[in-house]
Amino acid sequence: MNEHMDHFSNPQAVARYVEGPPRFVPGYNALQAMTTLLIAERVGEHAGVLVLGAGGGLELKAFAQTHPDWTFHGVDPSAEMLQLAQRTLGPLASRACLQQGYIDDAPEGLFDAAACLLTLHFVALQERRCTVAEVRRRLKPGAPFVVAHFSIPQDEGDRALWLSRYAAFLAASGIEIDKAANARAAIDTQLTILTPEQDEAILSEAGFSNVSLFYAGFTFRGWVAYA
Repeated sequence: MNEHMDHFSNPQAVARYVEGPPRFVPGYNALQAMTTLLIAERVGEHAGVLVLGAGGGLELKAFAQTHPDWTFHGVDPSAEMLQLAQRTLGPLASRACLQQGYIDDAPEGLFDAAACLLTLHFVALQERRCTVAEVRRRLKPGAPFVVAHFSIPQDEGDRALWLSRYAAFLAASGIEIDKAANARAAIDTQLTILTPEQDEAILSEAGFSNVSLFYAGFTFRGWVAYA
């Protein structure tokens, strides 16, 4: 995870971050809207939401704008990204507690819901299992947990095909072809990308039930599950 921390501590990378997901994640704005709806269908007007990987503040802002009485606890290992989240939230920041650290550092009080978007692919397999289990421990019974990240088939040829498709999507989004190729190579070597079946199994093994796929955008998948 250290190489990712170096990236998310780089002032130039942090400054450009908010421009990235809407361009490089297929249907990103719709993903945020669907995540908000999946949380809202299980919680009331007043809810405490745990957001893991909250740096940048994009999903925090989306949640806060649509639900004025929700409050948030955002956790992220990068101080620089949390500062960006503070700026992204602007006047909404008073409803969010932003904490530098990992899931083990988050309060153990029971949250009404949790979300982790575009984060778990930075986490190695065993650490991911532990992370998901620790989220589960912090949720009220029946609370929704929404996750989305890279998740693709790994059979011979499938991984290369899907990563090439992602590079093509980047190029179609305006990224220079050589930079899209470099991004593909970095994703291939630096991220922990599992199969959709493995991702679903991790949620189930952690004690979540009714694991349901709600989003698929090229190399990304998203699920909702319940504590």
